[in-house]
Amino acid sequence: MEESAFNALAEAELARIESALEDCGVDLDIEPKPGGILELEFENGTKMIINRHTAAREIWVAARSGGFHFRLLDGQWINTRDGAELWKMLAGLIGAQAGEPVVLTPPA
Repeated sequence: MEESAFNALAEAELARIESALEDCGVDLDIEPKPGGILELEFENGTKMIINRHTAAREIWVAARSGGFHFRLLDGQWINTRDGAELWKMLAGLIGAQAGEPVVLTPPA
């Protein structure tokens, strides 16, 4: 995939994630940063970083529980280790870090 195509797809996905997080019910600060980075700060002081990694053509998530890489396959961002889908995994990671259950619904 061309770099520009990847960047456009990743930026769109990050914008969708940011929008969904605003309504997920968890008290967190979301700070978009230049270069395709979302920094989340939780009420308990922990942070999570979600960013695009252009060289690998992946979206990366750095959470308290570890680092995860997602590659676009058949229209979904899939974890390169275990095949988990990004949105489902993000809900679990955010819920675990926030200490409360989270449901993330991708905006249409």
